[in-house]
Amino acid sequence: MEESQTNNVPVMKLRTNRGLLKFILLTIVTLGIYAIVCFSHVSNEINKVAGPYDHRKTLHFCLVFFILTPITAGIFNLIWWSMLCSRMDDELARRNIEYKFGAGTYWGWSFFGSLILVGPFIFLYKFFKAMNLLNADYNVKG
Repeated sequence: MEESQTNNVPVMKLRTNRGLLKFILLTIVTLGIYAIVCFSHVSNEINKVAGPYDHRKTLHFCLVFFILTPITAGIFNLIWWSMLCSRMDDELARRNIEYKFGAGTYWGWSFFGSLILVGPFIFLYKFFKAMNLLNADYNVKG
């Protein structure tokens, strides 16, 4: 039984050190390029973490950001974020990780929270924490 558990452990470890302050500072210094790179990595990582179990695929962030969002006047971007957060919520539940996060977090904090200006920052904090938890669990269990 131990041999089968070690076979599930990934060869390459996923990032678990994302944080809000680092994200803000590097996005400012790189004039927004770090945000694109960061969310591109997230779109790949969620497919690696959740894909074998839910058999779905999240579109790559660059495809969404550069092509589909301009074509749909920004609507696809909203749908993509909502679906990504919902998928993360499903995977958190499947892995028995006690952290409340999902599409409601996106709509509440990022979309409607933008009215109080700090909402998107709270969303990003929660988003990075959820992704760090998923990646840490994946790094241990596969």
